[in-house]
Amino acid sequence: MGFGAFTSYFDVAQVVLYAFWIFFAGLLIYLRREDKREGYPLESERSQRSARVKLQGFPRMPSSKSFTMADGSTITVPRAPDSQELAARPLEPWPGAPLEPTGNPMLDGVGPGSYANRANVPELTFEGHPRMVPMRRSADFTVSKEDPDPRGMPVLGGDGQQGGVVSDLWVDLAEPQIRYVEVMLNSGTHRVLVPIGFVRIDKRRRVARVRSILGAQFAAAPVLANPEQITRAEEDRVCAYYGGGTLYARDERKEPLL
Repeated sequence: MGFGAFTSYFDVAQVVLYAFWIFFAGLLIYLRREDKREGYPLESERSQRSARVKLQGFPRMPSSKSFTMADGSTITVPRAPDSQELAARPLEPWPGAPLEPTGNPMLDGVGPGSYANRANVPELTFEGHPRMVPMRRSADFTVSKEDPDPRGMPVLGGDGQQGGVVSDLWVDLAEPQIRYVEVMLNSGTHRVLVPIGFVRIDKRRRVARVRSILGAQFAAAPVLANPEQITRAEEDRVCAYYGGGTLYARDERKEPLL
């Protein structure tokens, strides 16, 4: 071999191709490990019965890494699995069997009423202000004249019974839109929030309808610790309550359609 004639005896294109394959395989393994920082190790009946069973698959989970958040706090991932006990039991003895609620499924985080245990702090805007606020606290937001203003309208459940009256609207300061409808209960003791996606405004009859729950069930909806702000944990529980109602508000909703 003459000096500098290395490329005469090797297929450079093939060598580059093999190098790319090795690099790409390493990249896939790296990305797959990184995305296991959330949700792993998996939980199952096997892992709950024995601490020695650790469901992580291939490749293995990455080592812990800490991230500094915008507010100065830090989180470390992967995190330990949530130790929350579900108010549900399996219908059959085999792994993966459907769960049957044993408590109030609209509040206990089961099925469509499931929620994540997020931080009990408000979601913030880029400027550091609470992101979700009632319209009474934000002079920059009003209801367009072309749209019906639901404030003052009675709120009816899926059975047509009144649960309360719309007392205010909550807006998202980061993405200017209505996120929640605030309802003063018939009892007048406190207010609850309903996600706007569950509300239908009947302009002609001047009522707001929430078909996912019944009129009497508004009284059991999650209540905010601070009536002027909502935290991340409270948002998940509020949305889960009405989501759970789509299946559990009436017994017949749990039965097959046919």
